[in-house]
Amino acid sequence: MSLLETLRQELPDYAKDIKLNLGSLLGPGGLPELTPAQRFGAALAAAVAARQPRLAGAVEAEAATVLDAPTAEAARTAAALMAMTNVYYRAVHMAGDADLAKLPAGLRMNAMTKHGIAQADFELFGLAASAVKGCEGCTRAHVEGARKHGVPLPAVQAVLKIAAVIHATATVLDACPTPAETAAPALA
Repeated sequence: MSLLETLRQELPDYAKDIKLNLGSLLGPGGLPELTPAQRFGAALAAAVAARQPRLAGAVEAEAATVLDAPTAEAARTAAALMAMTNVYYRAVHMAGDADLAKLPAGLRMNAMTKHGIAQADFELFGLAASAVKGCEGCTRAHVEGARKHGVPLPAVQAVLKIAAVIHATATVLDACPTPAETAAPALA
């Protein structure tokens, strides 16, 4: 059994819908709107963005069966860049200052165009991370970028589903002890 499937089976009963969605989205035959590389690249970017180590490790292991090294690196790169840009652009938007919004960010973002994979796929990975991080401006920009590069709307929606379920899984895992912690006797 894969690490991701083991982790999925460990989700508590109250997260049954999350467990089912995780299986249907990332299991065999899930989301025919996406290529396997798009599906697992988006899942990897979302898992890194969600900052849940067990989940990120399980998704990384599962993704390794589908993704080549450059695509996996691009998914991690998208998550890293979005960790920075989502905070910056969300804060600029929240500030509501038109003059602030006109200033150049002045942050290095070379990897947005120098990632070595199809730009459409990188936009999807950035979308997954931005959705997890909740940046409206970045989410819009990546939807527009994906569409500009020929990604059909159902594929965009599929990535948003992945991001939502990965985020929910991370939330549940953060609230639950690991099986080892549950089995460990309490120290007196």
